Amino acid sequence: MIGRAVINRTPVVPLRVAVHSQRRGLAAVASGSFSYETGSADGVKFASRDLAGPTTTLAVVAKAGTRYQALPGFADGLEKFAFKATHKRSALRITREAELFGGELYAYHSRENLVIGAKFLRDDLPYFTELLGEVISKTKYTRHELQEEVLPIIKLSQKSLLGKPIELAINSAHGLAFHRGLGTPLHPSSSTPITKYLSEERLEAYSQAAYSKPNFAVVANGANHGELSKWVNEFFTDSPGSAPSDIPPMDNSPSKYFGGEERIAHDGGNAMVLAFPGSSSFTGGSYKPELSVLAALLGGESSIKWSPGFSLLSKATAPYPHVQILSSHAVYSDAGLLYISLTGNATQVKEASKEVVNVIKGIAAGDVSKDDIRKAVASAKFRALESGQNIDAGLELTGAGLVQGGKAHQIDELGKSIDSVTEEQVKKVTITLIEYRI
Repeated sequence: MIGRAVINRTPVVPLRVAVHSQRRGLAAVASGSFSYETGSADGVKFASRDLAGPTTTLAVVAKAGTRYQALPGFADGLEKFAFKATHKRSALRITREAELFGGELYAYHSRENLVIGAKFLRDDLPYFTELLGEVISKTKYTRHELQEEVLPIIKLSQKSLLGKPIELAINSAHGLAFHRGLGTPLHPSSSTPITKYLSEERLEAYSQAAYSKPNFAVVANGANHGELSKWVNEFFTDSPGSAPSDIPPMDNSPSKYFGGEERIAHDGGNAMVLAFPGSSSFTGGSYKPELSVLAALLGGESSIKWSPGFSLLSKATAPYPHVQILSSHAVYSDAGLLYISLTGNATQVKEASKEVVNVIKGIAAGDVSKDDIRKAVASAKFRALESGQNIDAGLELTGAGLVQGGKAHQIDELGKSIDSVTEEQVKKVTITLIEYRI
């Protein structure tokens, strides 16, 4: 048994993708308890919020998602190698120790970030801080693990993507919107020859850039700020202070919206995505809260049981019961994508998409009630605050904010910005989306 004391503005082209009263006080934001404290220890940025409770969630958020990967599959490769053998511990030992502490280990990547984290009892912060520091600086990238464990899982992800028409459509929408960078698929397509790019030597070299100190942040929920500072300062000393000079630098060029249209044949179902340029995240430089309100106003799915909901698209597409419609707003560090996805019967998807266009034109013309705007503001505010309060989402947003701009994701400020959105702002931003053509 291991004791805890021992283990220490350009023209905007809408994008189409097809694959066959008064404000209520109840909505006020609870300030303070969900705010992050930030700091830096030995060049490593970190943030924490000391939520009351017996458990802690700790994560390393690295700017190493698919947007920044040097070659296809690198983000997947780093993710899959997390918690494999290190120069200090075998993968079996890592597993057994985490089990002894009753903890959970996880890793995932998004378009911009690679997140490696752990959930555990609050008193075990020293051990898991040490483990995460070890994973990002001392992982052994071996050929047998790459060939026998990492590549097979990546290939399964490729097959899974191929069987999901809506995911293919969303990936295609990002590709048409941004081309490179954010346009890179979240997982390599089945036609991508990843074995040509992935090798243990290349992954290890890339990890030196991905896990250099300026490129990641440590974020904790349920940890004392002083304690976190102490352990980060002790266990993250082996991460390189900068990316090695012999490794090509990550492409940090700003995102640019292009737009376009693409049709993909698929026998697995019918899906359609209409997308427009969106807002950056709250910590980004082009944040527009009115786009979040617009997404809530468009809606599609009801959040109230036994009710079609107030959203304009749920009303407009009511005659098409065999179509599922949803508005989403994907936010990134310097850009975003507002998109409406439709899935279901091919004929009804076609007809419902026409109603979507009519609804958007109606909003731009001011053909929307003030009551609907108030509801949309409330809904957008709730979604944003719920996401920020959610531990996993809050960790990634905060870590990305620290790495990209040195600013934590503070949900009380986010709520105030959405609360201030007016009907005129929603109308104006909708006009900018459709003034060229739709």
